[in-house]
Amino acid sequence: MAYRILLVEDDSSIREVISDYFSGKDEDTALIMAADGGEGLELIGSGVFDLIMLDVMLPNIDGFSLCREIRRKSDVPVLFLTARAREEDVLYGYELGCDDYIVKPFSLAELYAKVQALLKRSKGMVLKKELVCGKIRLDPITLTVISDGREVELAPKEFAILKYLMEHKNWAVDRDTLLSRIWGYDYFGNDRTVDNHIKKLRRSLGSAGDQIKTVIKKGYKITD
Repeated sequence: MAYRILLVEDDSSIREVISDYFSGKDEDTALIMAADGGEGLELIGSGVFDLIMLDVMLPNIDGFSLCREIRRKSDVPVLFLTARAREEDVLYGYELGCDDYIVKPFSLAELYAKVQALLKRSKGMVLKKELVCGKIRLDPITLTVISDGREVELAPKEFAILKYLMEHKNWAVDRDTLLSRIWGYDYFGNDRTVDNHIKKLRRSLGSAGDQIKTVIKKGYKITD
């Protein structure tokens, strides 16, 4: 299926490699590119896109501001593609309404797979702001979590882990994926880092913590 994708990225080499890779995968998909935030805003206002990829540190208008403008009038999937790996930036991106957040450097194959998954998920669907899994409800906009009828406070890392697991409900997510997605690709932690945060997360969720299952020799998954 043909899609229109907007990439707002000021690094010409990144624009080129993404364009080459995507065109090699699917000649029918149109990748429109903007080199700064101002140009991106003009394109967003004048065209319809199936997905938008944004860098955060852009000339004229930054990616966070662009995402805020997009969410005022559209539920189009937004994917941040940025070198800003601090947890505050990641959580702020989700708070603004992004659908995914990829930290540079990244795998082109992973980027393409995530784009395809977002496109398939959004086709014919209205964006759901609240994630629900069994006794757990998570609102990525207000950053609140309700577990078994009560609101619980989670540390930023535990919130990010829970959100990622709920977005991939019933899927086994390996520890390396959680390390790269939550801590960033340049983090040199080990499996125990993930295990310790999962332990804290389960404790915070109370009885609903049992919904997070350990997948032997792989990682974790969340189920109803």
